[in-house]
Amino acid sequence: MAKFMFLLRGGNCDQERSPEEMQQSMQAWGEWMQNGTDAGWLLDPGTGLTSEGRVVQEDGRVIDGPFAESKEWVGGYCIVQANDLDAAAGIAKSMPQAGAAIEVRELMVHDAE
Repeated sequence: MAKFMFLLRGGNCDQERSPEEMQQSMQAWGEWMQNGTDAGWLLDPGTGLTSEGRVVQEDGRVIDGPFAESKEWVGGYCIVQANDLDAAAGIAKSMPQAGAAIEVRELMVHDAE
């Protein structure tokens, strides 16, 4: 099976939500992670990422960043395994999104010979 990274882009994590909505969201995430662990496709549940960061350019310059627009902001990630890209996208469709788009990318395999 191949491994895939899910990158959560954009989203509305900063929106005002009631305690009940927050609890429902946390419960949905917990259930999704437990289902993935039990089924064996969730390899790493990942974590959320802060919005602050730096980009180190090839020439050594360091700039604030890394994203110019909020829709480009990566709010979190996780690692799953699936037979192919389409199967991984199907898993991503089941993920609680909180308004985020989920970018699905296959991890490259480097054979050590």
